[in-house]
Amino acid sequence: MGVAIRTAGEDDRELVVRLLDEAFQNDPVSSWVFPGAEYRRATHHRLMAAFTDATLADGRVDLVEDGSACALWMSVPAEDPGHGEAAGGEDEFAELRRAVDPDNERVEMIGRLTAGIHPQGRAHEYLWMIGVAPGRQGEGLGTALIGSVLDRCDREGRAAYLEASSERSARLYRRLGFELTGEPLRLPDGPLMHPMWREPRAAGARG
Repeated sequence: MGVAIRTAGEDDRELVVRLLDEAFQNDPVSSWVFPGAEYRRATHHRLMAAFTDATLADGRVDLVEDGSACALWMSVPAEDPGHGEAAGGEDEFAELRRAVDPDNERVEMIGRLTAGIHPQGRAHEYLWMIGVAPGRQGEGLGTALIGSVLDRCDREGRAAYLEASSERSARLYRRLGFELTGEPLRLPDGPLMHPMWREPRAAGARG
């Protein structure tokens, strides 16, 4: 049975934020940025809201019709100069930290570190985040969300990129054609993040 997927709009913002907050509560990277379960429950949703707002403004949020999973995508052009400067010349990572959790330097650090390893010089689709409701994981929803974009990438000859936040998720992405690119990013006193790149495949090659 197919999975119905649609593009989320502003009216879906709260649903997407809540979904990402729940899906990433026990994620290794989220646990590093917001150490301690109580602290994370109280603060983590602000970062998910910031990511959601940025994607609704400049990218695309794909949402499973019943609200059980979502994926945040950004189209990155070949001439993209990289991250670091927000509107008005302010530093976007410092701005993010002020908006989300001013005393938490890791909010700023995670942005700087991932931007530092992000490939440049070639257009690609960037899977920023994908979240599946805890009670619906293992049903293939994440694979369906990613697969719909990868099919388009294959048709258009476009690459895709992501950072896997765990070895478990990296294994899933390998099955979808992603390969490790460069060295893993080790967060200070924290987990590894795995940068992964996918070349477009010839028609009919995926799966």
